[in-house]
Amino acid sequence: MTAGRVEPDGAVEHRRSGDGSGETVVDLRPVVRVGAPTERRNPHSADLDLMSTRDVLTVINDADRRVPAAVAAVLDEIAATVDLAVTALRGGHRVHYFGAGTSGRLGVLDAAELAPTFNSPRDWFCAHLAGGPDAMWRAVEDAEDDDRGGAAEAAGCVRPGDLVVGLAASGRTPYVLGALAAARAQGASTVLLCANPEAAAAATVDVFIGVDTGPEVVTGSTRMKAGTAQKLVLNTFSTAVMVRLGRVYSNLMIDMVATNAKLRGRMISILMEATGCAEEVCRRALREADGDLKIALVSLVSGAEVTAARAALARASHQVRGALALLAS
Repeated sequence: MTAGRVEPDGAVEHRRSGDGSGETVVDLRPVVRVGAPTERRNPHSADLDLMSTRDVLTVINDADRRVPAAVAAVLDEIAATVDLAVTALRGGHRVHYFGAGTSGRLGVLDAAELAPTFNSPRDWFCAHLAGGPDAMWRAVEDAEDDDRGGAAEAAGCVRPGDLVVGLAASGRTPYVLGALAAARAQGASTVLLCANPEAAAAATVDVFIGVDTGPEVVTGSTRMKAGTAQKLVLNTFSTAVMVRLGRVYSNLMIDMVATNAKLRGRMISILMEATGCAEEVCRRALREADGDLKIALVSLVSGAEVTAARAALARASHQVRGALALLAS
């Protein structure tokens, strides 16, 4: 059996016995009680374990409806973060995500998807997860409590001019706050994204994004609404950054990497949509452009030869509309 008691210093002592070994194991580790909204009980999901499967799904779905509205309430803060990222990347700097648990895994996912979707340089977005790569697949004990580890990791890779985004559902994760503090000391801009609008750390960052998703359906399970909100914010943020950096033309992906048959077909479809040209014309333009969608697009829209389209893109910092303007002047 297991018994526990809270020690005066905030630690909890667990004594296990009766396992047949004849020994008593004492586990004495620090304990923190988090006061974030995500830790409160949700009255709408009381007796969740007594509900039918359909009713459980309805309760979860009803709760999830709150998330987009909560994200909409912080669009100004997201916009400010986008501007900081664009400035950093245009200046040759990087964007870093520091997170733990679900929040950190979502940061890794967002960063990983940008290179294949927008052909962004792989060092533009760097994701740092408490506990390292193993933490993507399993919980790494006490990793999120390691503020010194977060600080050391940030000090080792963050440079002046970078942007560092801390991801923490509660807004108090030591690993994340340690990284943000070290990033500030390095001369980087800092942002905290969390699901606790009252987080004390709000005053310590350049931009605070506190998404008010409220109590979770399963108390404290921040992989639910808080995680969904962070996924929405990260999608919104990184996509907007790519748009501002010219990696989207109209609403079309023009910097994608065609790594399989489906994506190669998508390149043809995008070129047809953007130019109104027939499939064979688009295929020929892509061949002449050595598979570069942007060059083929500028060539077809402007009527210029591929060599002129390539030169115009280089002069326009690889911005399609800028290259088209140069060719039209």
